[in-house]
Formats: sequence, structure tokens, C-alpha cells
Amino acid sequence: MKKKTLINLCTVALCLISVPGFSQTGTLTVSSDSKTTISRHIYGQFAEHLGHGIYGGFWVDKTLPVKKQDRIRLDVVEALKKIKIPNLRWPGGCFADEYHWRDGIGPAEQRPRMVNTNWGGITEDNSFGTHEFLELCSLLKCEPYIAGNVGSGTVDEMSKWIEYLNSNSTSTVVQSRIKNGHKEPYKVTFWGVGNESWGCGGNMTPQFYADQFKRYASFAKDYPGAQLKKIASGPNADDYNWTEVCMKNIPSSMMYGLSLHYYTIPTGNWGKKGSATQFSEKEYFNTMVNCLKMEELVTKHSAIMDKYDPEKRVALIVDEWGVWTDAEPGTNPGFLYQQNSLRDALIAGTTLNIFNNHSDRVKMAALAQTVNVLQSLILTDKEKIVLTPTYYIFDMYKVHQDAKYLPIKLDVPDYEIDGKKIPAVNASASQDAAGKVHISLVNLDIHNPITITTGFKDIKWTTVSGQVLTSANVTNINTFSNPDKIHLTNFSGAKKDGDKLVVSLPAKSVVTLELN
Repeated sequence: MKKKTLINLCTVALCLISVPGFSQTGTLTVSSDSKTTISRHIYGQFAEHLGHGIYGGFWVDKTLPVKKQDRIRLDVVEALKKIKIPNLRWPGGCFADEYHWRDGIGPAEQRPRMVNTNWGGITEDNSFGTHEFLELCSLLKCEPYIAGNVGSGTVDEMSKWIEYLNSNSTSTVVQSRIKNGHKEPYKVTFWGVGNESWGCGGNMTPQFYADQFKRYASFAKDYPGAQLKKIASGPNADDYNWTEVCMKNIPSSMMYGLSLHYYTIPTGNWGKKGSATQFSEKEYFNTMVNCLKMEELVTKHSAIMDKYDPEKRVALIVDEWGVWTDAEPGTNPGFLYQQNSLRDALIAGTTLNIFNNHSDRVKMAALAQTVNVLQSLILTDKEKIVLTPTYYIFDMYKVHQDAKYLPIKLDVPDYEIDGKKIPAVNASASQDAAGKVHISLVNLDIHNPITITTGFKDIKWTTVSGQVLTSANVTNINTFSNPDKIHLTNFSGAKKDGDKLVVSLPAKSVVTLELN
């Protein structure tokens, strides 16, 4: 009788473990043994001439009743300043390789119109050009990252753009800048030599592109106070051969970084990507599987780069990343407008954790895109503005910018569906200049809270506080009628237990802790 009772109790216990909502456990170890800094530029953003990202996002009609400087929308600027965006990539994207910079300078009413053949076939009046972009960066207090036109442009065109912005000589092109209202050089240092040269930027082979890079880079000159950081157009997702050829053929002394583009496609099918707001748990799980592939991509591309650049002088720059879904119903499909759910926030937190943990090689990144396009931080509709769940992740994670990377070891339960498994929790940690330790944790499990016990090596602390982002459903969104459905709240689920930290992570949540 006693034996039967014992068996029944064990059966009940096993059933409890599998019931959604039953707390699971894991362990985390954080070490101070590191000399790596998490570059603030990992938290960069991307603004392409696409849909309502520039026109209707950053750059609005003169009659719109919002605060503006010229036509730059200042509530958008203030929101981005709060999260300390470090850089802004422009003008593309695919648009960069059909953009001719001279069309966007001088009196606005005299600028030629152009058709944006990549995104929606709309006509642009070029009223937002080089000076307007750099004024925007000045207001944002961020560094500009300009993508040069290699696809349809010329070596001379890119060379003269750099001279226009960075030289203080008496040349005709510099006098043109002064005439257009900016006497001093802008000193723009981040320069992309083309974009997606394997695709929309020219459909090149890696061998041909490597030669083109060296040609363009040779005429991309440094000027006083503006030593260029030249960024090569790198691979599409898992095209490891592209990385191999570029690293083998381009001297590491010639390029600051090699870009990588990877988008999380919920279905894995570019033809039917899936909805931004209506998806099942299985679709959610598959999206997270695709998101976590970033770990594999960064690891494998870094290994190839290590062969040719063991000193890690060349940065891996993930300057297009994020979730890409079907456009919202009723919108122009060429405008790539999509809503932003709690799922997107979990993707953002997970991806940034991956970048933080590879900060010895990943030195820069750019979320695609900042306003009204793809996984945006901000949505606008005339005078209305919404901060998305993804925005709040960047707000939470800004504490890692230029902080010392702290290595971690994580042992957590799996999140499983239909026999497929992914780690339920991912994390990253850093220590800022004041000695404060920050730990960011993402619980991908929709159902189960998870308790993480954390030990520390050579790190002393006495108090802990934190913030959490979560919601009742992973499909929840912020809307213009309900803009605060998902927002940051104070987190009280962490406590000191002896010399350890015990954290109770809610299901489907992102938590950032500060230890003093």
C-alpha cells in the first residue's frame, strides 16, 4: 500500500512539472574575467527611404501640428534621445544603390524628383537629403553612418561625397557645401561601401565585390579629424563563402568592418512570412527558432574572420536585423509597415543578448528599421505617436552601452513544442564605469515562470533593482488608441540569498537587473 502511494505521488509530481505555469529552475554564473567592451554602436538604428520611415516619420509636412525643427519631428527625436541611439544608418538599404547624393543638396525647391524603384515605386522630391540627415543626427546626438552607392554610382561620386562632408579645403565641392549652409566639415567617419552587393546592390559575385571594394575604398580619403571606418558589404545570412572570399581578398587594414544581414522570418518562407499580430504558439515557437539562428550565424562568420584576422581588427557589423512579417492588411506592401508585439520585444532582447555575448567581434549593428518600417521602435499616424514593445527593450538595454562585458554560463530548462527544443532563457551581463552590474534575461517560454539562481566570480554587490517588460499575451501590441498596453514596470522578483541572486522570471518576459 505504501509503495503504491509513493508511485502515485511521483506521478502527480511529474504531471505538475509539465503543467503550464509551474515554476522551473535554472542557474547562471557571472564572471568578471573580461577585457572586452560592449560597444554602444551595437545599439544602432537604420532609416531607409522606404514607406513612411523618412517621409511621414522623421520628416513631416510643414502643416502637421507637432513640434518640429525645419520639418524634423521632435517628439520622435526626443524618444530616440532617451534610449541613447549611438548611430543612424542612411539612406539605405537597397535605396542606397540608386541614390545620387547631389540630388539631395541645395535649395529644396530646385532638387530633382526621383522614383523609388525598390520600395513602392513612389516619387520622392529629395527634400530630405544629406544636410537634413546630418541635422537629424545632430539633434539625436548620434553618429551618422552613410551607405555609399556602389551599385549604380561611381568611384568619383562616392569620393566627392566624402570630400563634400569631411574636407576643409578650397575645392569646388567644399565651396558648394559652404554655400549650402555648413561652413565646417561634418567629419562623418562611418561609411558603407555599397549595400547587399550580392543582391539589390548589384547581384555581384564575392570575388567581383572584393575587387570593387578595394577600388572604391582606395579613393575614399581620410581628411583631418575624419579617419574613415570603411564597412564592406558582407554576407546574406549563412553565405559563408562570401565572408571567406572578402576576408581572404580584402586587407584587414583596408576595412573597419564586414556587414551581415539576417532577418527573422516567422514562417521561414519569404513568400508568406506570417502575420505580425495573429499567430499561434507553434508559429511563435518557430519564430524564436529562426531568431536564435543569429547565434549560429555570428559564431560561424566570426570563426572565418578569425582565420584571416586573429587580432579581431575587423568588426562584424550586423547592420540589418529584426523580424520581418507580412505588411499590415490594407497598407502598401512596398512600404513594409508592420505592427510590433511582445513577440518582437522578446526577439529584440534575445538578439541583443547574442550581440553582447559576441562583443569581441560584433562592434556595431542596426535594427531594421527605426520608424514605421519593419520592426520599428516608433509608429506614427499624423500627430499621433506610439512607442513599440521593441522600443522599451532598447530603453532597458542602454545600460550595456560601452560597459565591460561579463562572461556568463547559463544552464536552463528547454522550451519544447512538437519534439523541438530551444533554451527557455537567454541572458547577457555587463559592468559599467561606476561598477554597477547589469544582467538582462529573456524568458521565451510562454507558459512557465523560471527561477534563476545566479552565482558570481569576483563580483561583490549588496542591492538589486530592475525593470520588466511583459504582457498577458505574446500577440499584444501598443496602438494609437491604447499606446501603453505594453510598457516597462519595476521588477520586484529578484532578491539576495547569501552571496547568490535569485530571480523569478515571469513567463514571456524580458528583465534587466541592476546590482549595486
